Amino acid sequence: MVRGTDARLRAGSKAAEYLEDVLTVGARLGVRYDDPLTFVEVVEVVEVAEVTSVRIPSGRLVVDSPWTDEEPRELAERIAPGVYRVDAAWVEAPHEFMDEYVSGRECAAIRLCVSDDPVVGWEMSLAVGDDIERLEKGQEVGFETDTAMGCFSDAVAWPALTAPFRRFWEECETCEPGAFVSRDTEALCDGYFERSADESQSADLLTFMANEGHSVVWLGRTENGRVASVVVTPHLGVLA
Repeated sequence: MVRGTDARLRAGSKAAEYLEDVLTVGARLGVRYDDPLTFVEVVEVVEVAEVTSVRIPSGRLVVDSPWTDEEPRELAERIAPGVYRVDAAWVEAPHEFMDEYVSGRECAAIRLCVSDDPVVGWEMSLAVGDDIERLEKGQEVGFETDTAMGCFSDAVAWPALTAPFRRFWEECETCEPGAFVSRDTEALCDGYFERSADESQSADLLTFMANEGHSVVWLGRTENGRVASVVVTPHLGVLA
């Protein structure tokens, strides 16, 4: 148990086991929803291709939908200003579809690595302004999105980082089919991730796939209570 962790935020045994397994190559998370003999297995935990870090110069981290029209969900937990590695955990559940072999590959977790110290406990992350005394037993806290997309971002640079992201996608929705739309962001890993950078503030935003609806933001703490990981785990379409 992590010193100082509030029991209302602490991950239950199943959630904690899943968080450990989803970040462990070779771990089996369950079976395919349509085939109890095919396991969903973690095959890679790797740095996001072409993006080895996210710059958080203010130490104030937002984990939210980049499309939110409200104040972004800034974590109450501060981290040291710096540059942080981002990892993605990938699972596969091989099967046949229309007489072809497919891997069933999905992104199962996205992790901001604050440090490489061992994680000994997991808890839900409160946001700035959240009142833990109003948290009911069994209630989950996190961010909401109807676009199945979340992001890691520096809080201070949020307006500058979301502007080019929003402009590109809003223009794509309104342009003629086949028309070219210039972009000031970078698509990564076949569109699983998108990076927006603001060089004037040396800050970044990185989008990732999230749950449509509610997503919990998990903090992995070390034995001394420090945060080592910030993790979001999207629901897997292949998992029973």
